[in-house]
Amino acid sequence: MRRAAEAPCYVALALTSRRGHALLVGLCGLLAAGAIGCGGERQDANEDEASYEVAVVDASFPERLRLAQKSELEITVRNDSGETVPNVAVVLKGLGRASKNSNLQDSDRPVFMIDGEHKEIGGYKEIKLAAPNGGQTALVDTWALGKLAPGAQKTFRWRLTAIQPGPFELSYAVAAGLYGKAKAVGPGDAQPQGSFKGTISSQAPPSRIAADGRTVITPLP
Repeated sequence: MRRAAEAPCYVALALTSRRGHALLVGLCGLLAAGAIGCGGERQDANEDEASYEVAVVDASFPERLRLAQKSELEITVRNDSGETVPNVAVVLKGLGRASKNSNLQDSDRPVFMIDGEHKEIGGYKEIKLAAPNGGQTALVDTWALGKLAPGAQKTFRWRLTAIQPGPFELSYAVAAGLYGKAKAVGPGDAQPQGSFKGTISSQAPPSRIAADGRTVITPLP
């Protein structure tokens, strides 16, 4: 399946301001479902319109956390239909919330940070997000793990650090594709979804310095 990020489209528009200055505006890679790409081809052209029975067999995340505490969020899904799911995906919401401060240019403030882990890529050490491996997509808050055979299951896993005290709610929804034509359904043809609710305490968890004198070790719950 081709994503918009793999076929970017650049369009320059000349606009005129009140002072007669030309303004150039770049438009790149529309990422909305069903968006039109270069050459007029729809980004969802290769996604079949069908429904697939998908079950959430396990979903876990702590209800009570402390500030700076690291925790793992896991969602395991299974294909209960007789056909292969084209691209099983999870949309995860709630990693941030809107601030009540109206003076901020960007009102969205993170509640959880996705941790980074050291990886060696092409012989160089890089920091890679501790999120579903290989599952990052061009769509916001969406991770996909590819095809899912009948009866098979896959686990989406994130390692998160709580960085804002107070109540939280993380909600998730399972999809069978990225563009809305391939649908994941459960009992009553409803989309499989759920949420985790809890509280982040302002008290930081106990931690210690590793033998190297630099690394801070914070235990998982």
